[in-house]
Amino acid sequence: MAGRQTLIRTLHDAGLAAWFGGSLFGAVGLNGAAAAASDPSERTKIASAGWGKWAPVNAVALAAHTVGGIGLIAGNAGRVATQKGAGKNTVIKSVITLVAMGVTGYSGLQGVKLGKNSPTPAAGATEPSAQTPQEAAQAQKRLKVLQWTIPALTGVLLVMTVQQGEQQKPSQIAKGLIDRVRS
Repeated sequence: MAGRQTLIRTLHDAGLAAWFGGSLFGAVGLNGAAAAASDPSERTKIASAGWGKWAPVNAVALAAHTVGGIGLIAGNAGRVATQKGAGKNTVIKSVITLVAMGVTGYSGLQGVKLGKNSPTPAAGATEPSAQTPQEAAQAQKRLKVLQWTIPALTGVLLVMTVQQGEQQKPSQIAKGLIDRVRS
């Protein structure tokens, strides 16, 4: 690893933190607050407006995380290729990142469907009522699962980021290189 990587680490970590934190807040805070609206027809409208305001920030967070991740892989390519466990961790983390991005994009599409049907009567932001139109109800049912899938996946990415940081300790690099030579 040549030189300091402060900027790319910041992009990677701050982007992931915003992605994780924003999705968790949205599921708990925004959707919970929208469900508390006294007028059932306002619940989807409030949630859709909030998620719409968050979408550009979330896009910047994903872009920052992606640029930072690519920079970290490039800056640590030698260690990733030679240290036992580093390459496998990087591949798994990359796959989970791509899945999380896909789920985030799909969730956004479901949010757009819900927004097109808003305002509509609903029990909550992700809970349809008997009066909710079918297209909106289907989007809500999908969003009910997706709202928890995104923080779960990004939470795993946070843990893997910590694991990769541990792998970069000099004692772990030496151990990984020795284990690689032995096997």
